[in-house]
Amino acid sequence: MAEALKVAIAGLGTVGAGLVRLLQAQHDVIAARSGRSIEITAVAARDKTKDRGCDLGGYAWYEDAAEMARDADADVIVELIGGSEGIAKETCEAAFAAGRHVVTANKALIAHHGLQLAGAAEQAGVTLAYEAAVAGGIPVIKSIREGLAGNRITSLHGILNGTCNYILTAMRETGRDFDDVLSEAQELGYAEADPSFDVDGVDAAHKLAILTSLAFGVEIDFKSVSVEGIRHITPDDLQYAREIGYKIKLLGIAEQGEQGVFQRVHPVMVPMSAPIASVEGVFNAVVTKGDFVDTTVMEGRGAGDGPTASAVAADIIDIAAGRGGPAFGVPVSALRKMPTLPLDSHVGTYYVRLVVIDQPGVMADITAILRDESISLENVIQRGRDPGAPVTVVLTTHETGEAAMQAARAKIEALGAVVETPRMIRIEPFEG
Repeated sequence: MAEALKVAIAGLGTVGAGLVRLLQAQHDVIAARSGRSIEITAVAARDKTKDRGCDLGGYAWYEDAAEMARDADADVIVELIGGSEGIAKETCEAAFAAGRHVVTANKALIAHHGLQLAGAAEQAGVTLAYEAAVAGGIPVIKSIREGLAGNRITSLHGILNGTCNYILTAMRETGRDFDDVLSEAQELGYAEADPSFDVDGVDAAHKLAILTSLAFGVEIDFKSVSVEGIRHITPDDLQYAREIGYKIKLLGIAEQGEQGVFQRVHPVMVPMSAPIASVEGVFNAVVTKGDFVDTTVMEGRGAGDGPTASAVAADIIDIAAGRGGPAFGVPVSALRKMPTLPLDSHVGTYYVRLVVIDQPGVMADITAILRDESISLENVIQRGRDPGAPVTVVLTTHETGEAAMQAARAKIEALGAVVETPRMIRIEPFEG
């Protein structure tokens, strides 16, 4: 058997400790599959006294991860610190400067600095691998880069954040509101104490930017992702969606066309027959559309120590077996710089929920605004009447443009009879 591959792990949080346990427990299986033993030689974390539920004896200990990347007896540095700047970035740069491979689960780092880091890896003749950065235990990076390499991928969409999917699932099943279910998700460990990155869509946007680059062969452009979270979704929205045959999901959607690349993260109503609609709880899923393979659907656990550590281990095994290649499927110099399309360019159908004072002429005013913006209604739902009191009115439209919908929403909100901000959710006709 070939000489052991030596691995140093920076960061011993949930995923780092999980990786240690996996590499220890699966040592023989991994050696058989990679053709060589994989040995942990060093770890880096601030608190040496903390019980992490795994045996760390015998490993060199560093408090400074970048120092470990420079000096440890290791072939591979695994970065599990997190964050797009600071010590995580410094650790990766130090590893490349020392001629070491890097494996990371850090989606923010790759979304913001992936091109720079991939270029540094290519210059050093080593690998930058990041399977665990997107969709946890689902091997979506490997599938797109290798399994679908014979296809031109024209679009992809996915549930890329398990926290949001859990919250929306629980709200629909129990009728509880967003804040109540978010508190539960925090108690269960599905959401952070500060959940903003998750519920405001930033985490999903990081992952979508990575998938877009890999799938379309374009430069990462995180700043061009249109982002909207789920804080404004109510149990009423979920119930109305059910009545008209849809479920609400926070999706990342990327499309490639002649005019450029379109990336967006926002709540979407999807038909109940769509594959993505059946993905519930903390699970993630990615659906791709290729010119020869047509539609592929990948589903699995998107977070947690086991699934994420599994994805990190897969990258390490590839390095041990000599399976490498450019981080984004082609060299950085071959990635295209494509125009990015704004959300205003979107064309589709829409759900709009209004709370208005029930009085004569209100609907006439609303429909006049929609008419002036060339928006045609498909359906109107209003349960009962309560003259002089607020009532909920739900509208769905025929296909129209985003810019027209936003203009109409602003005009409707300005009506004196409208007592809450109009809520709009895009409807996507994904195939069943």
